Amino acid sequence: MKNSSAYAAAGVNIALGDALKSKLPQLVARTRQPGCLGKIGGFGGLFELDTKKYRRPVLVSSADGVGTKLKIAVMTGRHDTVGQDLVNHCVNDIAVLGSKPIYFLDYIGMGKLEPAVFHQLIGGLAKACAEAKCALIGGETAQLPDMYAPGEYDLAGTIVGVIERDRILDGRRIRPGDAIIGLPSNGLHTNGYTLARKILFGELGYQPDDRLKELGGTLADELLKVHRNYGPLILKLRDKKSPHADALKGCAHITGGGFTGNIPRILPKTVDAVIRRGSWPVPPIFSILQAGGNVSVEEMHEVFNMGIGMVFVVAAAKADAVRRACGPGALFVGEIVRGKGVCRLS
Repeated sequence: MKNSSAYAAAGVNIALGDALKSKLPQLVARTRQPGCLGKIGGFGGLFELDTKKYRRPVLVSSADGVGTKLKIAVMTGRHDTVGQDLVNHCVNDIAVLGSKPIYFLDYIGMGKLEPAVFHQLIGGLAKACAEAKCALIGGETAQLPDMYAPGEYDLAGTIVGVIERDRILDGRRIRPGDAIIGLPSNGLHTNGYTLARKILFGELGYQPDDRLKELGGTLADELLKVHRNYGPLILKLRDKKSPHADALKGCAHITGGGFTGNIPRILPKTVDAVIRRGSWPVPPIFSILQAGGNVSVEEMHEVFNMGIGMVFVVAAAKADAVRRACGPGALFVGEIVRGKGVCRLS
């Protein structure tokens, strides 16, 4: 490129970008799935859907980011987990509809292209995609020196999945008397970090490497725990060979907005969800945040997952069997009652 030296002086290193991208095929090879066509680095990612497996396939898509959890990665120099967070969050968002993930696309925007950071991010994305059996078929890496402060970057992604039209899990079968099962989170996952950082590093004056007895480790270790992927469990429960194939009536991913913001997204307008506070163990990080920031109980449950990363709505007669099938930590956390489509905390 004739003006490449001038472009580099402006902050965009095309040669470095090309060198890093040339290694992408090897980095993402383990995510390859049947249906992948073409190669990484083309203008568009290609994936051939095997329509013989489906009668009426419906594609399900979602786009998301990791939010200001990226600030923790930058503060600590640890960038290998946030890529996993992104993929797992996106998988969960389509899994609540019963969808199987098929492919993923990422976006990385940086002020200056840092090879070590880039490789950690791609490594995390590839690891999570491989575990989710989801192909990483492409993406975009942008060098934007006027957009990001030194050392900072943005990370976002789009996932596409597939489901039979008559198997879409949309909550329409939810009725009064149904039970709500909560699946444990392992911490903040990817939500509430703006408030968490303000409390922990601002009001309480902690540093990422500070060890807190309540946490059994450092704040950095706690805040960088990888967002759990509940997708495989949902697909296992809904497999046609499973005794629980039709037991789930609705699933809600407890992300930004907490219980009151997410559970109503699956409720018919004739019912409410009642969540019983105190029916599950709350991880210590949330107590630290509530006390340190003088945050009300109501707001805590609106901002954070409070130790529950996913909820299932199941008919009462099938609820205990489903809870056992969910494994250790799954608990009854509420019930469905007549109402107007809202979630209430009791």
